[in-house]
Amino acid sequence: MLPAHEVLRLLAVATGRPIAELKGGADLTLEQRDRFESLVSRRLGGEPLQYLEEWIPFAGIELAVDRRALIPRPETEYLVELAVASAGEPLLIVDLCCGSGALALALKRRFPDARVLGSDISSAALELAEANARRNQLAVEWKAGHLFGALPGEVRGKVDLLVANPPYVANSDWANLPVDVRWEPRVALLAGDRGTEVIESILNDLARWMSPGGMAWIEVGDGQAPMLTGSYPVTAIEDQYGVLRYLRLEVGPTGT
Repeated sequence: MLPAHEVLRLLAVATGRPIAELKGGADLTLEQRDRFESLVSRRLGGEPLQYLEEWIPFAGIELAVDRRALIPRPETEYLVELAVASAGEPLLIVDLCCGSGALALALKRRFPDARVLGSDISSAALELAEANARRNQLAVEWKAGHLFGALPGEVRGKVDLLVANPPYVANSDWANLPVDVRWEPRVALLAGDRGTEVIESILNDLARWMSPGGMAWIEVGDGQAPMLTGSYPVTAIEDQYGVLRYLRLEVGPTGT
């Protein structure tokens, strides 16, 4: 049995009508009924609701979502607000592990004059990011490769704002994730035996890529921030739910 709000959202997908029009009930054509029943069956099988809807609103833009990339969460949307509030007027922005392009595109919308680069190890995710850039008519440079290794050498030491929502799930936790989360790509979720390996790799290389006065924001898993603040010069910041969800690093004016 699906929650009522999910039923309404799937009805909206099946009929192409706004949810407000469907709350009092709706007469469906045979084709719409068949599509609705198919959507319900897929949802009951564990497929994420967002994949069935095929797109989500995110920080003022619209993102297509599918199995090529992680579904952006509200915590990641909140990261946009924190980054924008702290960034001043950045000239060069980098989104590592960009996935669907959510952070890169949202920040390009907020800072239209900035040069924005998004990198990901998954070519499939980058294809989705490129499609989302076209959908939103935003110009972002997409780079394939592992973390900073994907970036052109010319931007080393010049990044004013860096954001990242990297993989941070330990390999052993995969089987315990909710069924719908396990529909999402493993490469976007699993980081290694500890779950912090990708975050640590970013933090180890971060300073050499940032400009003097630059700011970096990294999303981390629940319980990981205290482990990392003891080893790196970062500050742990709470998300909108009171969970220590982000690491913030501010480079000094001399690059230290």
